[in-house]
This record gives sequence, C-alpha cells and structure tokens, in this order.
Amino acid sequence: MKIGAPARRALAGAGYVRLEQFAEVREPDLMKLHGMGPKAMGILRAALEERGLSFRDR
Repeated sequence: MKIGAPARRALAGAGYVRLEQFAEVREPDLMKLHGMGPKAMGILRAALEERGLSFRDR
C-alpha cells in the first residue's frame, strides 16, 4: 500500500498500524484526519477489498 506521507503520518498518529483496523472505522471518520484525502482513501479501500474487507458502514 503506497499512500502519501501526510496520510501515513495522520494514520499513525491516530493509532492505525494494521490494515485490518480500518474495517472497524467509517470512511467519514478517517477523512476528518488532517492529511487524509480522496486518493489515500481510494488506496485504502482497494487494499481492504483485496483482502475481502471493507470500511465499517455505521
């Protein structure tokens, strides 16, 4: 997974270190993090889908 440095820093600062953790969070909540944008979200979404996972719906 190759996301930009600002997004990586935002995720690490919020305590996200494993891809599986994103299945427990909603997309709008991640978008609130400074540094997260549509491109990073698309990359995360694709990585989750490759593993049969998705962001939490509610």
